[in-house]
Amino acid sequence: MSKLADTSRIQLKKWDLTDADDLSAIGNAVDRTFLSDRLPFPYTKEDADWWLNMIAEHEGKDGVFRAILLDDKIIGTISIEQKSGVYRKDAEIGYFLLTDNQSKGLMTEAVKQICEIAFSELDIIRITGLVYEPNIASQKVLKKNGFSLEGTMKNAVIKNGKVQDLCIYGKLKETDSMR
Repeated sequence: MSKLADTSRIQLKKWDLTDADDLSAIGNAVDRTFLSDRLPFPYTKEDADWWLNMIAEHEGKDGVFRAILLDDKIIGTISIEQKSGVYRKDAEIGYFLLTDNQSKGLMTEAVKQICEIAFSELDIIRITGLVYEPNIASQKVLKKNGFSLEGTMKNAVIKNGKVQDLCIYGKLKETDSMR
């Protein structure tokens, strides 16, 4: 088992258009076992440029998008994207971390930080995390950050040719009056 890292060394930084090469590199190096297929592979510089331009338009308006840094080196990405319509007070969290940095408490700290930012900056009252059922590590990260398992969608995902259940986690903004 990996040794826990000093989580005080974790920082979240806003992505910048000049980060395309770093984003492309981590996008190609990450373990895709539990990631959405929306993440292209190979992850080209053009893919990174598209993503960085898209988030530049949405940052702080209906999303919070951050690079995860350890000792000033980008090791992952994390975002919270606000939904629309009747779901506009909800946002979905997504993240990934390079394999060498997993199981050290780093993502738990990154999720803590981004949830604080999102509840502060976005007009939301909850954050939803969708996790493939076999992804125990991600479930633990969410639970450690106050997310509750709200339900499981049976046979909801096909990943790498396997049908999997999808766990739905939710975290509510702490307020005195929600309605």
